Amino acid sequence: MKKNILITLLAVVVLSSCGEYNNLLKSTDYEYKYEAAKNYFAKGQYNRSATLLNELITIFKGMTNAEESLYMLGMCYYNQKDYQTASQTFIQYCNVYPQGTYAELARFHAGKALYLDTPEPRLDQSATYSAIQQLQMFLEYFPQSAKKGEAQTMIFALQDKLVMKEYLAARLYYNLGNYMGNNYLSCVITAQNALRDYPYTSLREDLSIMILRAKYEMAVYSVEDRKTERYREAVDEYYAFKNEFPDSKYMKDADRIFDESEKILKD
Repeated sequence: MKKNILITLLAVVVLSSCGEYNNLLKSTDYEYKYEAAKNYFAKGQYNRSATLLNELITIFKGMTNAEESLYMLGMCYYNQKDYQTASQTFIQYCNVYPQGTYAELARFHAGKALYLDTPEPRLDQSATYSAIQQLQMFLEYFPQSAKKGEAQTMIFALQDKLVMKEYLAARLYYNLGNYMGNNYLSCVITAQNALRDYPYTSLREDLSIMILRAKYEMAVYSVEDRKTERYREAVDEYYAFKNEFPDSKYMKDADRIFDESEKILKD
C-alpha cells in the first residue's frame, strides 16, 4: 500500500516535465506507468493517458489493473470526443469483462458515445441504428440503472432522427408530385411506414397531414374510373386525421380537402 502511494506521489512530481513524459514512454516500470496514466487522466490530459494505457492493457492482460486500464482508456477517447473509438473500447470492455466493475458504465457509454456521434437526418443513419442497439442492450442488462431515464431519452431522440429522415423522404415524394410517376403514392407509403414503425413520434401529426394531402392529390390527378374511389379514401383519411388531431394546426387545410372532396363526390 505504501509503495503504491509513493509511486503515485512520484508520478505527480515527475509528470510536470515534458521531458520526463518522453522518458516515461520508454520506461519498463509498468506500475509506475499505470499510476502516471491515472494521474494524467485526473488532470484531463487524456491523450497522454491514452498513450500509456494502450500499452498497459496488453502488458496487464489477465492482471488486476487490466480491467480499470481498459475502462479508463475508453473514457480517455470519450472525453476527447473520439466517440467511435470510445464506443469500440467500451464494447471491448463488456466483451472481456461482462460482469466487471465498470460493466454498467461501459455499456451506457458505448451507446451514449454513438448517440453523440450520429449524423444529421439527411445523411446515412447506420450509426443511429447502432446507437439505438447499444442503448437498448444497456437497458436489457441494467433495467434498474439510475441512468435508465437518460438512456430512454436518447433512444427516443434517435428514433425521432430516423423518423425525420423518413419525413424528409415523404416530403420529397410529395413535392415531386406526378413527375415521372405517381410520387404521391410513394409519399403515402413512406409516411405510413414511419408511423407504423414509430407510432409515438413527435412528427406523427406532420406525417398524418402529409398522407391526407397526398391522397387528395392522388384523387385530383386520378383517371376518371378511379376518382370516386380515391376521393372517398381522402375523405376517410380526413376523418381519421380529425379524430386524432381535432385541434391540429393543419385543420384549416384538412377541412378544405374534405369540402372539395365531398363536393366532387356529390356531383
